Amino acid sequence: MSTNIGDMADNTVDDSLASRFDRDGYAVLPDALTPQEVAELRAETVRICRGHRGAVEGAPPPVAGESDDETVRRFLCVHYPHKLSALMLGTMRHPAVVGPLTEVIGPDVKAMQSMLFVKSEGKPGQAWHQDEMFIPTRDRSLTAAWLALDDATVDNGCLWVLPGSHHPGVIYPNRQHDDARYDCTVESYGFPYDDADALPVEVSAGSVLLFNGYLLHRSLPNTGRRGFRRALVNHYMSASSLLPWAPPEAEVPMAQADFRDIVLVAGRDPYAYKGTADVRRPRVRRDRSGGCDR
Repeated sequence: MSTNIGDMADNTVDDSLASRFDRDGYAVLPDALTPQEVAELRAETVRICRGHRGAVEGAPPPVAGESDDETVRRFLCVHYPHKLSALMLGTMRHPAVVGPLTEVIGPDVKAMQSMLFVKSEGKPGQAWHQDEMFIPTRDRSLTAAWLALDDATVDNGCLWVLPGSHHPGVIYPNRQHDDARYDCTVESYGFPYDDADALPVEVSAGSVLLFNGYLLHRSLPNTGRRGFRRALVNHYMSASSLLPWAPPEAEVPMAQADFRDIVLVAGRDPYAYKGTADVRRPRVRRDRSGGCDR
């Protein structure tokens, strides 16, 4: 019996990274970093929390004689560690991450934010939200690269996602809440999904979860008896898109707002003629302080 070529094409499933990312809004890069690279990032986390890499706004003062784990445990998240650490900046540019980013974003990619999460036992998660609500792009290209520095499990507070929730391209409304499970006091609501649609994304240390800026996601508290759920999260977007992350200067239309505290990680920057800026400073995210750059 002959086989119809058209039927063969219809039954072929495109399992490429770009196809999976487009369909689900996220994709996992297993074991993107080596165990040695992960160990170096964990050690660098200690140095940052001890203040050895420079000042971190809002950091708790060091305590004489405490162990490395005791020092790190007093942090929940450090924003912009790439501005303190050459290792963190190099990880932002890591080929094992940037290569896949060019598949889902395009050839020209820039980064604008890094966050180093510690999340020891008992620390809170973050309610349902969309990253694009906090970091707006003009072309919907915002993509997070969530690098696990420990095995991320349901017990220690891995990410949960609502697959496909990026497709409508809608930024859902947000409101304040008082749910003690979450550190950031903002949550998205009014979307056509519920918790039964959510999937936990458990990943091993060294693996990277890429996800679209419109994807609804959350994390729950670390309920493990002891231990960390450390993660380095970098945010990227197309370098061809303007980044209206802050109000424009006087006389500049909102459509031309372009935040230039960025790092080019792939390709070319069409707006390089503007130069770059050093605006945001490394700081801690305090529990229940709001936590997010709105």
